[in-house]
Amino acid sequence: MTSLRGNRRPRFRFLSLRERPGEGIRYQTRQRHLLLHHASDGTASWRCDNEERITSPHPDLLPKGEGTQTSNGRPISIRSRRALLGACTAGVLLLFTLPTHAQPTTEDAILRDIGIDQHLNEQVPLDLTFRDEAGQSVRLGQYFGQKPVILALVYYECPMLCTLTLNGLVSALKAVSFGVGNEFNVVTVSFNPAETPSLAAAKKNTYLKSYGRAGAETGWHFLTGDDASIKRLVDAVGFRYRYLPEQKQFAHAAGITVLTPSGKIARYFFGVEYAPRDLRLALVEASQEHIGSPVDRLLLYCFHYDPETGKYSAVVMNIVRLGGAVTVLVLGGALLVMWRRERGPQAPIEVPR
Repeated sequence: MTSLRGNRRPRFRFLSLRERPGEGIRYQTRQRHLLLHHASDGTASWRCDNEERITSPHPDLLPKGEGTQTSNGRPISIRSRRALLGACTAGVLLLFTLPTHAQPTTEDAILRDIGIDQHLNEQVPLDLTFRDEAGQSVRLGQYFGQKPVILALVYYECPMLCTLTLNGLVSALKAVSFGVGNEFNVVTVSFNPAETPSLAAAKKNTYLKSYGRAGAETGWHFLTGDDASIKRLVDAVGFRYRYLPEQKQFAHAAGITVLTPSGKIARYFFGVEYAPRDLRLALVEASQEHIGSPVDRLLLYCFHYDPETGKYSAVVMNIVRLGGAVTVLVLGGALLVMWRRERGPQAPIEVPR
């Protein structure tokens, strides 16, 4: 059987109909049988039986009493048959035209509340007050001013996603030649106001040990704070999350943010894995090229940040231009060498005395 479900209603010229127990109403057409099947859940569908062919004449042409009969053997009059046919056709058309609306679930509502909204080039409030891993009151602005900053918003008792975020960050940092505390700083802030500096200190020890570079303790900071400071920071960054009281956990997205030394948002990286090349280029851009090498500047000419993906993508036109310039230089150098070889050594010019 071939299903005719869809937005288009079937185009058939109805010749007759009959009812089969357990199947619903069967309409006969010139080429096939069209079955209107009513399921137990209230839905209806058209089905075509391509195997059955009609060989009998139109019922209206038969003598009275020899037309289509119901399941109890009583004949159906032409007027009743037409009325029933019209009612069934109208019902089927109504089924095809009625819109379907899926009921929103709790999971859908949660997913709408979490995410990361990009606020590129916007200022993060540097006057916010937090507590560092030692329990001391600190201003967020004291970690800015000279170096770009990588900001990671997590909570320390997260069962999985935050750990994956920090693991991905430390893995990328280990592959970057820039050092934490030298060329840039890292600030990790818990968005759970109930967490304490002792939890922050434990996380810091874990990730400093994993990073394994000397001097990183002066550049990687793990902070906690009150609800007011946390809300201002996450709103500025565009980080949205939701607390689930039944599970006593937070539903949130994963990602990190690169900020300029003045506290402006430069780049976003989404997910739990970050390409070392992209992270390095973001730090070079955020520092306004105060760090990095000429190779980094050349890469920034060929690769531009894509806010949609949170990654650096190749700029084909710039690569073509660069390739053309290199080709011209190579050909020019080769022609210069060939020209000098063809001229050969020149005899010294004698000056008359």
